[in-house]
Amino acid sequence: MQTTTLDLAPQTDEVARIVAGVRDDQLCQPTPCADLNVAVLLDHLVGLTSAFARAAQKAEGTGGAEPDAAHLAPDWRTRLPAQLAALAAAWHRPGAWSGTTTIAGMALPADEVGLVGLNEVLVHGWDLAAATGQEYRADPATAQACLAYGVGLAAGAPELRDQIYGPVVPVADDAPVLDRVLGQTGRDPAWSA
Repeated sequence: MQTTTLDLAPQTDEVARIVAGVRDDQLCQPTPCADLNVAVLLDHLVGLTSAFARAAQKAEGTGGAEPDAAHLAPDWRTRLPAQLAALAAAWHRPGAWSGTTTIAGMALPADEVGLVGLNEVLVHGWDLAAATGQEYRADPATAQACLAYGVGLAAGAPELRDQIYGPVVPVADDAPVLDRVLGQTGRDPAWSA
C-alpha cells in the first residue's frame, strides 16, 4: 500500500487566521453544523486538533468529551492556533503517515487517519468562517484530497458516510473543489448566518 502524505500547514494556518477573526459577540451564532453554535464548534476544534495530533504521534489518548460551549477553554484564542500548528507539525514528522494509529479507540491506517483529520480541519474551518462572515481559502491540494476522500467514502461506505454527515447537497460538477467537498459533507456552500 502506498502511504499518502499531505502538508496540513496551509489549511491549519488558514483556520488559525479564521479563529483570530472570531469576535466574542459571535460565539452564540449558528454554524452550518446542525445544533452547533460558534462556541461549540470552537470547542470541537480544540478537541479534534489534540486527538489527531496524538494520532500522528501514535499515542493513544482519552476519548474527547462531546463538544460543549461550557467546556470551551478560556484561552481558546491562543490555544487553538497553537494546537493547529502542533497538528500540522505532528503530521509532518517522519513516520506519521505510515503504519497504523489509534483514533477514537479504533486502530486504523495512519494515512487514512491523517486524511480524516485534514478533512475535519478543512470543513470545520469553513463552518467557522461561514458562521462568522469571513472569507475562507482552501489549500488546493487539501481540497482535492478531501474531495477524493468524500467521494470514496460515499461510494465505498455509504452507511458510514451517512452516520458522519448529513445528506449530500447537490453541487455542480464544475463548481469549485471546496464547494464539492462541502456538498459531499452535507453542507450547502451558499450557507450564511
